[in-house]
This record gives sequence, C-alpha cells and structure tokens, in this order.
Amino acid sequence: MKIYLAAPVFSQQERQYNRRLAKKLTTLLPRSEVILPQDFRTAGASFNDRRYLEAIFRQCAAALKATDIVVALLDGADADSGVAYEVGFARAMGKSVLGVRTDYRQSQEKGLNMMLAHGCTNVVCQMSFNENLDDLAAAIVEHIEKLAPKVKGLL
Repeated sequence: MKIYLAAPVFSQQERQYNRRLAKKLTTLLPRSEVILPQDFRTAGASFNDRRYLEAIFRQCAAALKATDIVVALLDGADADSGVAYEVGFARAMGKSVLGVRTDYRQSQEKGLNMMLAHGCTNVVCQMSFNENLDDLAAAIVEHIEKLAPKVKGLL
C-alpha cells in the first residue's frame, strides 16, 4: 500500500518528525511504502529555489494520483495550506484521507476548519499531552486498517 504523508515541511523539526512518523508507520505496516513529499527535489535543487517549484508541484500531484491513502497532519492553529490543498486534491480523486490532529486547540469541529473535518474520510484525534509517537502511529495504523477495504482491499 502506498501512503502519502501530507505534512508541513518548512522547518527541520517538521521534516524530522515526518520522517520518524513515516518510519514507525512502515514498521507497523511492513508491506506499505510511505511517500514523503519533502524528499521530492529536482537535480539537487533546494526547496526554496523558485525555478523548480513547478516540478516539485508536479511530483506531488503525481504521487497523490498514485497513492492509495493520504495521511494528513493537521496540527496548528490552522492546518498548513499545502496540506489542506493535498487533502482536497486527494478527495477530489476519490482517495481516502486520514486526518491526524494532536494539537489540542479547538476550532469548528475536531479542532479543524469544517472543510477539513468533513473533507477527511476519518480523523484521528489525540489532543493530549501524550508525546509517545508509538501510540500515535498505532492509532493511525488502526484507522488505516479500517479504511483498507475502501482502499482496494489493501493490507
């Protein structure tokens, strides 16, 4: 199964967290591949090299089209705009999207803008001070397994 991890990628802390979560998901779902868009680059270009942004966008869109499920990290006072776009893009293609919210700040519903809360197929909410990434990864896998029949019988 191909899992696209839609997540903020702008700080070293965010990218390291994404990589650790992807590794835990791959360990718990050994027949899966977690796609990290933060790894998309064009011939040594950096993320902020404007000459390559269109190419990176195309890589992300192609990966979303080829993926089986999207796991979207939706923390923050307002979810990352790129992640919100990826959620909408995936849902428009009929893909399952599992939103993940650990930020305890409240918004309209499940701590999210209602378009994201209802745009996701399901949302994992762990709005607490539990910082154990293993617990979060296990909850994500549990929800992926529930969505798996909708994802072409994968797992």
